[in-house]
Amino acid sequence: MRKIRRLLENKTGWWFLSVLAVGWVAGLFHAQPAGAEYADVVLNRLSEANGVRPVIYPHWFHRIRFRCKVCHSELGFKMKAGGNDINMLELMDGKFCGSCHNNNIAWGLENCHRCHSGLKGLETGIRGGHKAGGPGVW
Repeated sequence: MRKIRRLLENKTGWWFLSVLAVGWVAGLFHAQPAGAEYADVVLNRLSEANGVRPVIYPHWFHRIRFRCKVCHSELGFKMKAGGNDINMLELMDGKFCGSCHNNNIAWGLENCHRCHSGLKGLETGIRGGHKAGGPGVW
């Protein structure tokens, strides 16, 4: 508060705060909608058949933290929604998501509701944008 009060007491401070405020307001009106380039993936090939809700995989959340190759090369995920046969036994054996979701790197598999959070009846596929910045459409 003292810094702001000092800025307000001199002409340069007023000018600086005015420019800052105008820039902030302009940003509100000029803001672009958030894109879903990396989208959410719904996994429901096995979920409902086994009595649990569909999995909502936040691809965008993982993509901003890891390079594509971590999951698609090192962990073996195919680059096609519904192209992977994933089951809980494999995850418990440390495959696919279980490589990180092991209570050491990330929260463990006993937190079922964190993944199995989709509404019943959702079909396997990508929700949101599906075009990557590269040449392919997945």
